[in-house]
Amino acid sequence: MTQLQHPIGSPFSAASTAADIVSGIDLSGKTAIVTGGHSGIGLETVRALAGAGVRVIVPARDPDRATAALAGISNVEIDRLDLADAASVAAFGRRVFESGRSIDILINGAGIMAAPLSRDIDGHESQFATNHLGHFRLTAALWPALMRNGDARVIAVSSRGHQIAGIDFDDIDFLERPYDKWLAYGQSKTANALFALSLDKRGQAAGVRAFSLHPGQVLTGLARHLSEEEIAGFDARDEHGNLRVDPARGMKTVQQAAATAVWAATSPQLQGLGGVYCEDCEIAAINTAEAGRKGVAPWAADPVLAERLWLVSEAMSGVSIA
Repeated sequence: MTQLQHPIGSPFSAASTAADIVSGIDLSGKTAIVTGGHSGIGLETVRALAGAGVRVIVPARDPDRATAALAGISNVEIDRLDLADAASVAAFGRRVFESGRSIDILINGAGIMAAPLSRDIDGHESQFATNHLGHFRLTAALWPALMRNGDARVIAVSSRGHQIAGIDFDDIDFLERPYDKWLAYGQSKTANALFALSLDKRGQAAGVRAFSLHPGQVLTGLARHLSEEEIAGFDARDEHGNLRVDPARGMKTVQQAAATAVWAATSPQLQGLGGVYCEDCEIAAINTAEAGRKGVAPWAADPVLAERLWLVSEAMSGVSIA
């Protein structure tokens, strides 16, 4: 599978915005679901898709807050979903299926980063549970709707943070090793990439393809658990306190950071492809020392590790995809 990890000559770049990706494209008749779609990068993703004619469903734990954030954007509907609650995920999936609609695009974008140690109701570490297991359950719940029209895409929003750590299969939940919020985040983002790899293998025959991606570095609510010292360490602000925008270095506006997800979800160039990790509106190469931080780490593009994670995720979540 890793041989697919090479650029394909995208006409877009690190500086492209989500609006650039859909400029001149009519996506009327398509339906998308975007988790995390009422804030930050997710909000700009919804704005671009809806502007191109997509009917976008934004599930949210707090529908009132989502309604306020999405006010003024047409083609959007809001539903209730708590990714940390298995019953809520299953109920949302049933509502979508019973509506009779097919889902053409699923963007799994909600997440948490560098959070203090906490656990879900089953005892799983919160970053892995939210960023990976919640979306694993959601994708399984939506699987019948994703297969309905034989041409759908599932997008897992990973991060360059996956390069921090692979999956520690002996202690995913930090029951034995000391908790490290960055190792936990890196592990969850590796899980996002491996999830897309295995999901694509399972969905290809039914026309469901999957992609993962790094959106870019941008200071949003995702950074709420970081101290000012940690933020300063990312060189996110200039000497005047303004956010740096330097797409070539990965520092983007939210509009630029939303572009790769929209590209992965809609680009005709990706027809017939899947299971790959993308960045800067392009399929990424395998990361090497010469590439710096660009590209995907080998452990996040390994089909053997992807299958191992899939089986672990089925056991942890209690769901599977036929």
